[in-house]
Amino acid sequence: MIAAPEIPTDFTLLQESETHFSSDTDFEDIEGKNQKQGKGKTCKKGKKGPAEKGKSGNGGGKPGGPNRMNGHHQQNGVENMMLFEVVKMGKSAMQSVVDDWIESYKHDRDIALLDLINFFIQCSGCKGVVTAEMFRHMQNSEIIRKMTEEFDEDSGDYPLTMAGPQWKKFKSSFCEFIGVLVRQCQYSIIYDEYMMDTVISLLTGLSDSQVRAFRHTSTLAAMKLMTALVNVALNLSINMDNTQRQYEAERNKIIGKRANDRLELLLQKRKELQENQDEIENMMNAIFKGVFVHRYRDAIAEIRAICIEEIGIWMKMYSDAFLNDSYLKYVGWTMHDKQGEVRLKCLTALQGLYYNKELNSKLELFTSRFKDRIVSMTLDKEYDVAVQAIKLLTLVLQSSEEVLTAEDCENVYHLVYSAHRPVAVAAGEFLYKKLFSRRDTEDDGILKRRGRQSPNANLVKTLVFFFLESELHEHAAYLVDSMWDCATDLLKDWECMNSLLLEEPLNGEEPLTDRQESALIEIMLCTIRQAAECHPPVGRGTGKRVLTAKEKKTQLDDRTKITELFAVALPQLLAKYSVDAEKVTNLLQLPQYFDLEIYTTGRLEKHLDALLRQIRDIVEKHTDIDVLEACSKTYHALCNEEFTIFNRVDIARSQLIDELADKFNRLLEDFLQEGEEPDEDDAYQVLSTLKRITAFHNAHDLSRWDLFGCNYKLLKTGIENGDMPEQIVIHALQCTHYVILWQLAKVTESSSTKEDLLRLKKQMRVFCQICQHYLTNVNTAVKEQAFTILCDVLMIFSHQIMTGGRDMLEPLVYTPDSSLQSELLSFILDHVFIDQDDDNNSADGQQDDEASKIEALHKRRNLLAAFCKLIVYTVVEMNTAADIFKQYMKYYNDYGDIIKETMSKTRQIDKIQCAKTLILSLQQLFNEMIQENGYNFDRSSPTFSGIKELARRFALTFGLDQLKTREAIAMLHKDGIEFAFKEPNPQGESHPPLNLAFLDILSEFSSKLLRQDKRTVYVYLEKFMTFQMSLRREDVWLPLMSYRNSLLAGGDDDTMSVISGISSRGSTVRNKKTKPATGKRKVPEAEESSSSDSMWLNREQSMHTPVMMQTPQLTSTIMREPKRLRPDENYMGVYPMQPEHHQPPLDYKQQEEAARQQQERAAMNYVKLRSNLQHAIRRGTSLMEDDEEPIVEDVMMSSEGRIEDLNEGMDFDTMDIDLPPSKNRRERTELKPDFFDPASIMDESVLGVSMF
Repeated sequence: MIAAPEIPTDFTLLQESETHFSSDTDFEDIEGKNQKQGKGKTCKKGKKGPAEKGKSGNGGGKPGGPNRMNGHHQQNGVENMMLFEVVKMGKSAMQSVVDDWIESYKHDRDIALLDLINFFIQCSGCKGVVTAEMFRHMQNSEIIRKMTEEFDEDSGDYPLTMAGPQWKKFKSSFCEFIGVLVRQCQYSIIYDEYMMDTVISLLTGLSDSQVRAFRHTSTLAAMKLMTALVNVALNLSINMDNTQRQYEAERNKIIGKRANDRLELLLQKRKELQENQDEIENMMNAIFKGVFVHRYRDAIAEIRAICIEEIGIWMKMYSDAFLNDSYLKYVGWTMHDKQGEVRLKCLTALQGLYYNKELNSKLELFTSRFKDRIVSMTLDKEYDVAVQAIKLLTLVLQSSEEVLTAEDCENVYHLVYSAHRPVAVAAGEFLYKKLFSRRDTEDDGILKRRGRQSPNANLVKTLVFFFLESELHEHAAYLVDSMWDCATDLLKDWECMNSLLLEEPLNGEEPLTDRQESALIEIMLCTIRQAAECHPPVGRGTGKRVLTAKEKKTQLDDRTKITELFAVALPQLLAKYSVDAEKVTNLLQLPQYFDLEIYTTGRLEKHLDALLRQIRDIVEKHTDIDVLEACSKTYHALCNEEFTIFNRVDIARSQLIDELADKFNRLLEDFLQEGEEPDEDDAYQVLSTLKRITAFHNAHDLSRWDLFGCNYKLLKTGIENGDMPEQIVIHALQCTHYVILWQLAKVTESSSTKEDLLRLKKQMRVFCQICQHYLTNVNTAVKEQAFTILCDVLMIFSHQIMTGGRDMLEPLVYTPDSSLQSELLSFILDHVFIDQDDDNNSADGQQDDEASKIEALHKRRNLLAAFCKLIVYTVVEMNTAADIFKQYMKYYNDYGDIIKETMSKTRQIDKIQCAKTLILSLQQLFNEMIQENGYNFDRSSPTFSGIKELARRFALTFGLDQLKTREAIAMLHKDGIEFAFKEPNPQGESHPPLNLAFLDILSEFSSKLLRQDKRTVYVYLEKFMTFQMSLRREDVWLPLMSYRNSLLAGGDDDTMSVISGISSRGSTVRNKKTKPATGKRKVPEAEESSSSDSMWLNREQSMHTPVMMQTPQLTSTIMREPKRLRPDENYMGVYPMQPEHHQPPLDYKQQEEAARQQQERAAMNYVKLRSNLQHAIRRGTSLMEDDEEPIVEDVMMSSEGRIEDLNEGMDFDTMDIDLPPSKNRRERTELKPDFFDPASIMDESVLGVSMF
């Protein structure tokens, strides 16, 4: 037996190499060489017993014996990596691989163990090999240090992290090997006080390494080894119980029938089992204390996840020993881990425990302590974690409904409306288990009842009540989708829902209120839509998936059931709720999901006639747009030429349109009579009829009723008189728009004549003129309608209309003239780029609340998007976008995404023209500032700074690929330079040009120039400069000096343009981590900037590309110090030294010019230095926000500042594993203390709180 204190920290080679086992079954050892010694007489490793001398590892030399492993020769004790290769390939049966190793172990256990040690080393990705000499003479820590030195640091990958199908399979094969190894050795070898001690000692040492590969691999191996030992311990416990029962039964027999020999055998067997169990306890304690207690708080999330996953298996497999608060606390603490992967393992481990209701009593204390944490995890930022948290709460709910309070349940209820479908489905299942899965005992007797008396009636009411209490009446589809998988029978009980709406309530039953009936109709519509379409609502899925054959059959069956029920019931429902617009609108959507063939096959024509009569009555009663459009869509769904009911429905529709058209013409003639004041009743009649016709014209071709003429007459009269009611104008514009579109569809689909094209062209041009007139209407709603329709018409009849081989439509192409473009742009500037308060004041006394603000903003965004679409498709000139682009910063929160997308699209169309538009927008802002403040403005003013910031944002949109934008950037600089020198100063050349300050704005784009292009732009700049300008040093000439400096900077400026954001961010990070030194000389700002920028420049010179390289993974156990720069290197970036080279003699003028330029460059260095510093401070992290400094990973987290509150109220001293009913009689040596800081990987919410 292995005494607990004798676990070694090193392993040496025992010299007994000829230990033989005849079999690997329980306690069989024919030669008696492997019998256990008595307690306290254990041979420690590293010491050889008397009988072992002279039997070192090479002994025997038997053929096929100790010098062979799986048929492969072994030379000098070095393994040929056969075991690793076999496991990696995964082709051989794992049991045969283990059996071969066991056979080798029986012949020579030292060489076999050496094979196993090298197997673990190679599985870690280490190329080093442990030789027999190392195994014999070196200690554990020395061997690991040696292997660390031989580790390949070129790559951070190792077998457990490598990609590819072979390495994915390797992990499972690796785990399987360990499990099979313990299982095959469980009857004798694991008790030989050698193999398991060596393996555990090795894995414990490797798990404490700073090399991630060693730590990860050994932790996985140790945890799987522990799991296998737990299984062995469980089997031993079962055998002990069986042996104890047999012993008791035999002892209770009368003396005459009692077999003393059998009693003695049973007693001996029980004693042996007890000893084995004690031995397994010691092994598990060694692994738990030596590996788990340290690694469950490892710096690497994958290692922490392995520990938590395995402890969950232990508690589930052997609950008598492990399912107690001493082990549950580790799972509870780790639920606060910062990595979602680890939190997910905690939840899945707990699910396995809560699923077994027999274990609930042991989980009561844990549930009461960590319930709040589990509830909060339903809102986890990782959706997978949130899903598993909800599923865990569902299991908790099933185990005991009293545990979760009403508030806890409400936190889960609202998640049924989540946009993430797995979260919503899990919440829907929780909701169903809580509110809908229970039935009273008396319900069992009425299960066969249907309709209002069915058991689902009360559940449907409960669903309605829940929906109303959630106060999210526009999201019924999401509620239905959340419960669709778990409550299908309830949600498809349309007969019950129909009965609740049509039938009178039973005696003593409360009838549904009007609000509840509306909610029930909406829910019923959503369930029918879900069953007919078989896909979740918008935002809950990635797209329509392909249905399986079973799903298609279910879909057809549901549509048949829906049609058979509601073909009869729908007319009755419409008749009952005909005056309620909301209910009627939802009910009229049902025919869209009918199988119309059933009207004929089921002889339901009379019900179809009843439906058509009800729809006609609803059209006559209602003027609400939603109701009328629902009626129009219903006619469209029923008017399907594929079905025999088409003629019947078409006749009813034609009769209705005839009546509406005749009525409209008659009313319009009376309404437009000259000399008479329009009556309000006449106006209402015209408007209501026009609404009906417009709603039907949306879905039906009404060309044969010639509605263009009457609408044109109505609109023209409105322009002439100016007193036309706004709603009439709005619907007349919309109706005329439908007329134009239907005629376009007609001439596109069929062979149209030239006369048809000319007539459509004329009507379209006239209609555009009318819309242009209404852009200046006094009413905002009319102007918005005219603008929207005009943008649509211009988009449809642009040059895009000819695409797809439709060249015959060329006569219809319409390009807006400059006046129309100007009016459209003026509308955008007047009605979109306005303050919220101004919009509220102009919206006819609209209430100033959040809902109205959001709706108004949505409307303005649509208007802007409509105009930007014209820019993107080149319907209007691109330079009109300048007025849009200049609003980018001011209205970034409201329209930033739209403007940025417009920039991107226009750049794809024409890079140069887009650049010209950007610089034009900056010029417009500059001119506006000049008009407001004059030419003597302050360059530090917020207005000028805002223009510079806008220029910087524009520069960022060009990206990092300078070759793609080379010509565009050059053209931008050309236009900017011309603008800066466009207005000479009236006071003479000694004063700067009036627009010279614009060069300060233009310098924001200098970093986007290639080095050779900077020289070209500089030459172009010199064409505008005079000799006096180059000599000026006053502040008013600083923009020119700064711009020239940005062009002369060359490669340095290219570097700074890329890494300036990194530099600022890096310095910010460092400043946060280091405390400011006190009592030291304060470095001047310019000097500090100089050294800082130089360091980044020198760092950049060592990079292959000017972007951050991928963070390398640290595999060495020694942390390397960063390379230090020489003192003279710190100044090389800011003050570059020119290389020495021989120059020919210069004449006097050349020397004078050279001296002047040298003096000028020296004076410019200060300006450049200040400019770079300002750029670095101002830009912060905007340029490359995703780039970070490489973070060096240190597995040993800081133990300083350890939070003592964590120990308060909890037992941090790990308890020994005590397998019931035996007691631990031995303990292994004390393990080193744990220096990991739990605060580094856990949220603050877990710290300072009592656990149990």
